[in-house]
Amino acid sequence: MNQNDPIRRVSVVSTGHVQIRPDHLASTWRPTAWWLLASRRWTGPLPINAYVIEHRDGLVLFDTGQDRASVTDPGYFPGAITGVLYGRLARFEISPQQTLSAGLDRLGYATGDVRIAVLSHLHQDHIGGLAELSHADIMVSQAEWDTLSSPLPEMRGLMRRHIDLPGLRWQRIEPEPTGDPDLAPFQACHDLFGDGSLVLLPTPGHTPGSMSLLVRRPGRPPLMMVGDLTYDAHLLQIGHVPGVGSRHRLREATAMINTMRQRDPGLVILPAHDPEAASRLAQATGQAPTLATA
Repeated sequence: MNQNDPIRRVSVVSTGHVQIRPDHLASTWRPTAWWLLASRRWTGPLPINAYVIEHRDGLVLFDTGQDRASVTDPGYFPGAITGVLYGRLARFEISPQQTLSAGLDRLGYATGDVRIAVLSHLHQDHIGGLAELSHADIMVSQAEWDTLSSPLPEMRGLMRRHIDLPGLRWQRIEPEPTGDPDLAPFQACHDLFGDGSLVLLPTPGHTPGSMSLLVRRPGRPPLMMVGDLTYDAHLLQIGHVPGVGSRHRLREATAMINTMRQRDPGLVILPAHDPEAASRLAQATGQAPTLATA
């Protein structure tokens, strides 16, 4: 191991699979309400990934996946018309072996090893492991947290009763100005450990407070974990944004990531639901694939 590298290992845990509408995967001319109510087609199964970074100062998660209770508990989702919309937006398949704790165990970790869990945003398939992480610091952007207090949060995919759990140690962060030329065109960031290895970048669009995580290691390609900024790294490369969120802000954030890619063609894009993310990560790290799934 490079003694100057504070990161020992980067892995990915699958917490099940999700199918979404094709217009959700890649935006079309149809407004969201139109395709959500009218579409009869689904994509193939997409992974629900959480990324695991073993840093010398502690184990870090980027997102926590989907809670298996979402497929076993009939009361997990809201009722009435809101619940109908949830059912039309996505459908899930999660086995008993695809919990966050089971995936970490297959990697040789325990949930108690997690020091920090960073949430790209607060949608259900990114906050599913929160109940197991009362010992860890939970980081979310202040802008994302504020959306919980705006009108009708459940209509925007924010189920507060599964998010604001008793005993969690929340840290709501505000990006700070940065002059790091390697982060341009981003002008603000949050350096997780102050060593430049794990840097949070604001990438709003899918939600108002969405964040991405840049992982930098000496002598290795940088990794960009982008949450739901895209569902497919190729779509991001060509500038095609998803169909959920502010398309204007999605295009802005996508253009900023692509500007970084143009400067560093080796930048590895790791979305939360890209079927090729695990193999792309393995190739970038020179390791055998580490997708911790049953």
